[in-house]
Amino acid sequence: MTRKLFGTDGIRGTANREPMTAEIALKVAQAAGRQFMTGDHRHTVVIGKDTRLSGYMVEPALTAGFVSIGMDVVIIGPIPTPAIAMLTRSLRCDLGVMISASHNPYEDNGIKLFGPDGYKLSDQVEAEIEARMAGAIEPAQPAKLGRARRLEDARGRYIEFAKNTFPRHLRLDGLRIVVDCAQGAAYKTAPDVLWELGAEVIPLGVKPDGFNINAKCGAVHPQGMCEHVVATGAHLGLALDGDADRLIIADEHGRIVDGDQVIALIAQSWHRAGRLSGGGAVATVMSNLGLERHLQGLGLRLERTPVGDRYVVEQMRAQGYNLGGEQSGHIVLSDYSTTGDGLIAALQVLAVLVEARRPMSEIGRVFRPLPQRLTSVRFANGAPLDDDAVKRAIDKGKARLGEAGRLLIRKSGTEPVIRVMAEGDDEGMVGAVVDDIANAIRRVAG
Repeated sequence: MTRKLFGTDGIRGTANREPMTAEIALKVAQAAGRQFMTGDHRHTVVIGKDTRLSGYMVEPALTAGFVSIGMDVVIIGPIPTPAIAMLTRSLRCDLGVMISASHNPYEDNGIKLFGPDGYKLSDQVEAEIEARMAGAIEPAQPAKLGRARRLEDARGRYIEFAKNTFPRHLRLDGLRIVVDCAQGAAYKTAPDVLWELGAEVIPLGVKPDGFNINAKCGAVHPQGMCEHVVATGAHLGLALDGDADRLIIADEHGRIVDGDQVIALIAQSWHRAGRLSGGGAVATVMSNLGLERHLQGLGLRLERTPVGDRYVVEQMRAQGYNLGGEQSGHIVLSDYSTTGDGLIAALQVLAVLVEARRPMSEIGRVFRPLPQRLTSVRFANGAPLDDDAVKRAIDKGKARLGEAGRLLIRKSGTEPVIRVMAEGDDEGMVGAVVDDIANAIRRVAG
């Protein structure tokens, strides 16, 4: 069974254009609701969103769809994606929904679905939901319609949940922290958590207006955060993305600490404390080869998956790992959460920093990354990777890198781009290989 509507992280597209229309949102709700309406109890779904203007369109459409088939709806409003995963379990809901396009600009939006266990749905279940959408969905009888209500204290519940992941014997007193919330879902929760744990907080990106989410801010554009760290003399900076499931850190000099370094830092710390499960960590094919070599030096494994934190989580569950993530900053800590959580990952890093009593510039440089180059090539139509000239460029690049490097070419699952990534010991060769392949794709893609 194949999927056409769902990508690597739910449904995503330009707001008010297929597939992100009110009509499709309503059908998704009806089909997903029917998928999880088992048993004779009163069925419930919890819905959260980020700060995009189009959330005002998608939220009521989803609500109408769920109510129309007899599900009760708990409306949360702006809140991080991992909070919805947590609340789905805490409220004992049959389904959780997050309305967000993550790191994309405000013009886009998306729908992420969580099962009653708080985990993102598998490819198989998403395909089954699509199949339901293609058929007739029986509406509820008038007396069996669902109800909708707003949960006013949801943000406070998540704040307490996040704080409880930080060691109780530690505090953040004396730390000056810049936190960039990307004008997104964590604009209130992240600063509050850090302040309640004792930090002096310098907030950025906390004035969302529906249009400015991820606009030159947050985890995708951390330059402003880095500059504020230096300008304010902060000990470190934290940048989240629009739905706060991604984290990028800056040390006290304003230098980036990416997701690979965060994985290495937590893996090393938990391994020494006897807390690391599975004998290593899980990462995607995009993670730097230097991370893999570092973990091997500690006697640990690095399991690789396709891109997408959902696939990381699936591998973690299958193999018994409690740490995984992506170079882009999705960090999954299954002792605490069922999905990526930028704030909880930040608290684990801060715990290491406080206990070590060393600056972020020291603890955040865990391994030496190999030279790596990533280029994204946008295309409108067709299949550029099937072109003979592109295939020849790829084969030539693989031959040049040989056994000393890696080459990865893939279509994005969330936007119409092809990503070309190479890494190896020779930085010049890595750059030349990526440029040659990217240029070949551009010629074909127009």
